[in-house]
Amino acid sequence: MAEPQPRNVHEGATTGDVEDELQSTAKSAEDRKAASALASLDAAAANDDAAGRDVDQEAVNKAMKSLGGAKSAPVPAAPAKSVKVDAADVSLLVDELELSKPKATELLKAHDGDAVKAMRAWVKA
Repeated sequence: MAEPQPRNVHEGATTGDVEDELQSTAKSAEDRKAASALASLDAAAANDDAAGRDVDQEAVNKAMKSLGGAKSAPVPAAPAKSVKVDAADVSLLVDELELSKPKATELLKAHDGDAVKAMRAWVKA
């Protein structure tokens, strides 16, 4: 005799099928926004004429802005410091931390050329 199955088990269904059915609704507001933006892209993709291309571009811009959220204005980068970096310190970081020379130089410049501070920061990160 076969054992009785729970009500939520569908014969022949895999766990992925059931999860797809259960998660048809978005969980958060961000998910709903992203779904809306993608839906507007899909709706705009149905138009194949020149006006449709303009709508596609507008839909893409709208979707990117809505997905970007609060990052509408780019944050200016910190001004580059003029830090002298010793070649021995660069080679030390390359040998010990297995970094490339440009990465080691960048790490040293970020820590005012101090190899000890740079190594500690790299290990903690």
